[in-house]
Amino acid sequence: MSGPHRPSRSFTELLLASGNSAKLVELRALLPTHIKVRGLSELGLPTDLPEDGSTLEENALQKAWEAYRSSGLPSLADDSGLEVPALNGAPGVYSARYAGPEKDDRANLELLLHSLQGHADRRARFRTVLALVSSHGEHLFEGVVEGHIDELPKGDAGFGYDPVFVPLGDTRTFAQMDAVAKNAISHRAKAMRALLAYFDGLDARG
Repeated sequence: MSGPHRPSRSFTELLLASGNSAKLVELRALLPTHIKVRGLSELGLPTDLPEDGSTLEENALQKAWEAYRSSGLPSLADDSGLEVPALNGAPGVYSARYAGPEKDDRANLELLLHSLQGHADRRARFRTVLALVSSHGEHLFEGVVEGHIDELPKGDAGFGYDPVFVPLGDTRTFAQMDAVAKNAISHRAKAMRALLAYFDGLDARG
């Protein structure tokens, strides 16, 4: 995604409001190379940002505003959730702390598989909301990818629920894909495309 996109005149620097190192790597790979990407720790800012909202949108905005107020830099925050119809949409907004406040990926994954035992319906979708806060105000961008939950974890790439999520039209979990393959179809990549379209619109308006 970073190659053919033309440089944005409106945004040349962004602060990524996340303390998740794997997520930072993924977001950096999705952003155009002409945008200088800063991390919270690089600026000496707290990485454990508040996210006690009841929706992905609220959490993303909460983190982006906190980073913007602390730094004065255009700030981008992401909140993602795995939504499973058989579990009434859970874990949803609580995906990162599904098994407890420790945000333990392995425990979250094990609880998900345990909760789905006996369910024939293993449909799921990943949803990402990106929140951008800058001098232009606040803006939200969404990306969704449909798929299903495999019965066993497979692959060692990615993070979170990637080892059990198989996107529609593929037989591999996200954790079995390399970064290029995942970033071509992921929920986070789709949200990023919407963000880049917004950048293009700002530039077109001058």
